[in-house]
Amino acid sequence: MSAPAPSSLAVVDAEPLPRQQEVLTDAALAFVAELHRRFTPRRDELLARRAERRAEIARTSTLDFLPETAAIRADDSWRVAPAPPALDDRRVEITGPTDRKMTINALNSGARVWLADFEDASAPTWENVVLGQLNLMDAYTRRVDFTDERTGKSYALRPDAELATVVMRPRGWHLDERHLRLDGTPVPGALVDFGLYFFHNAQRLLDIGKGPYFYLPKTESHLEARLWNDVFVFAQDHIGIPQGTIRATVLIETITAAYEMEEILYELRDHASGLNAGRWDYLFSIVKNFRDGGPRFVLPDRNAVTMTAPFMRAYTELLVRTCHKRGAHAIGGMAAFIPSRRDPEVNKVAFEKVRADKDREAHDGFDGSWVAHPDLVPIAMESFDRVLGDRPHQKDRLREDVDVKAADLLAVDSLDAKPTYAGLVNAVQVGIRYIEAWLRGLGAVAIFNLMEDAATAEISRSQIWQWINAGVVLDNGETVTADLARRVAAEELASIRADLGDEAFASGNWQQAHDLLLKVALDEDYADFLTLPAYEQLKG
Repeated sequence: MSAPAPSSLAVVDAEPLPRQQEVLTDAALAFVAELHRRFTPRRDELLARRAERRAEIARTSTLDFLPETAAIRADDSWRVAPAPPALDDRRVEITGPTDRKMTINALNSGARVWLADFEDASAPTWENVVLGQLNLMDAYTRRVDFTDERTGKSYALRPDAELATVVMRPRGWHLDERHLRLDGTPVPGALVDFGLYFFHNAQRLLDIGKGPYFYLPKTESHLEARLWNDVFVFAQDHIGIPQGTIRATVLIETITAAYEMEEILYELRDHASGLNAGRWDYLFSIVKNFRDGGPRFVLPDRNAVTMTAPFMRAYTELLVRTCHKRGAHAIGGMAAFIPSRRDPEVNKVAFEKVRADKDREAHDGFDGSWVAHPDLVPIAMESFDRVLGDRPHQKDRLREDVDVKAADLLAVDSLDAKPTYAGLVNAVQVGIRYIEAWLRGLGAVAIFNLMEDAATAEISRSQIWQWINAGVVLDNGETVTADLARRVAAEELASIRADLGDEAFASGNWQQAHDLLLKVALDEDYADFLTLPAYEQLKG
């Protein structure tokens, strides 16, 4: 008797989308289903391991480099695979969601790389998940031209040689895709995003001299990197392309991953192309993991935690040293400023800050950096051009002067700054405004001249939670309590209503966003990710 045919993926509770059949082909869905069958059980084990590690941190209030992997760190002989030509020069990378307009603008931006984001800059509505894939498929076949119905402005791609190389970021391991299920079980969003993109585009990208390149978010351990590596090995065999074709850059945006940078590169060494310093998620991870660690782990206002803070400098310098020791690219953090069309003085001050930040990264040895807006590409490019010249990178700068101890990465109390009332207000403002937009399907949102994404919303709500539970006294003498947070949130909601008017206010998700922010900021049980309860309320 022959074995029963494996179950197929079911699309659940999703309205049909134009041209979705081009993305959700039987063959593509069969591939995603096979990824799910093979790798979701290990994903589930690794998520359980995260919880166990968090419990250990709660008990010890410390972290250290892993004794069981000391031999990997001590072995100076291994390197990651050489970068393919399309990823050799990464001096400026632009980030953003994969809507049609952004796809064209990012590819045309003059940046060397576009981080095409299905993660923090994209709310995971079914439309964003599926049509984002379609937009990338259309971009590679040059069918992505677009006319804005509101303004009448047309957008089209420049010649191929002028376009940025795409590095796609799938969702993190913790998020499921509720609209794709196998035998009633949702498929991890990471495998949906990776699987659909890789299946449709891997060979197409090879044909144009590039390849399937990925940014891996929210990684917490080298074992999670090992899982990704196994996914890559299977995927390349499945469609018949050479091993090592896939290249992955890992975001070191969790405090636990900062202690395993070399091991992460080692696990992915045939597929690794670099590490990235993701600032906001990194701070969020410190608060999340050390939220009950006492006063020495209390962070000040988020905008007071610059990359020159001693514990942040330890993290970035260790990242550069680690990458260059192993032949990988070190990619710096985000310049999130959004230029104002009305206030040249605001732009002047902000551009100088961006320039100083990118100058510092280039001089520290980074091989490239991120920006959120096309107008910042020339500024960042100038900083790296001055240091790199005609060289594609500076991996020859081994930074052997860097000697970071385990305690240096946790020296949060070395920062000479305290929480302020203005910082509390800003956290509430950003939290409400971002969540409201996210519930409308927008993941990258301009708020107060900064491009905010899910990472900045996470640090906002986490700081409110931390300050309340630590009994922080602000600069105005007030103690941060749940009642104070409620009062500030009520005042912000009233201010938004006054600015918008009753009709526009009612048509948005403002009350819902206010309530959700307070839930994740005030609940005694800290939610691991804001996007988990938010996803339950996301329509589409």
